[in-house]
Amino acid sequence: MKRLDRRHFLIAGAALAAGALPAAASQDRRRHFNFTSALGGGAAARSTYRGKRIVRYRTKEKPGTIIIVTRERALYYVLPGGKAIRYGVGVGRRGFTWSGTATIRRKKKWPEWRPPAEMIERELKQYGRRLPDVMAGGPNNPLGARALYLFQGNRDTLYRIHGTNAPQTIGRAVSSGCIRMLNEEVIDLYERVKIGTKVKVI
Repeated sequence: MKRLDRRHFLIAGAALAAGALPAAASQDRRRHFNFTSALGGGAAARSTYRGKRIVRYRTKEKPGTIIIVTRERALYYVLPGGKAIRYGVGVGRRGFTWSGTATIRRKKKWPEWRPPAEMIERELKQYGRRLPDVMAGGPNNPLGARALYLFQGNRDTLYRIHGTNAPQTIGRAVSSGCIRMLNEEVIDLYERVKIGTKVKVI
């Protein structure tokens, strides 16, 4: 696992109520987007993930901090009282994992997708697939319903915490370094976090 530092920027791949779903998340879920949890049918049923839960979690980090434990395929949102919300995530595949500390400097609902030039070149060379320069936000967009943009200082790491239109990939090492979540769960997290939130990847 590589450390996220400046030399990796150019090669980067692309209320605290216990478990309560924020109102905005509930409203979005009632729409006919691709919200499919692992408890549902279809592709998601092939995942062993069974949804977010409140767990005991000991850390020196302050409540509101996000801690991503790559080997567990888990994202922890730290709560008061030695607890956290544990979300299942998809992480970087072999050669694309990373560790380090970042800050959320931007949040976006139904974000557009702009694949990095390195990703476009790699996909074309390895798979003969031409990725778009930009894809409008929506249920078919790989970034899903929400995106949290990770920065170090004022520099964009090109990594995101985002939703996915492939819920069956939660719990797997599949991405180019970004952290994937179920759409309904990234909406839940999005409503909890603020600009300036610390994100620690280990």
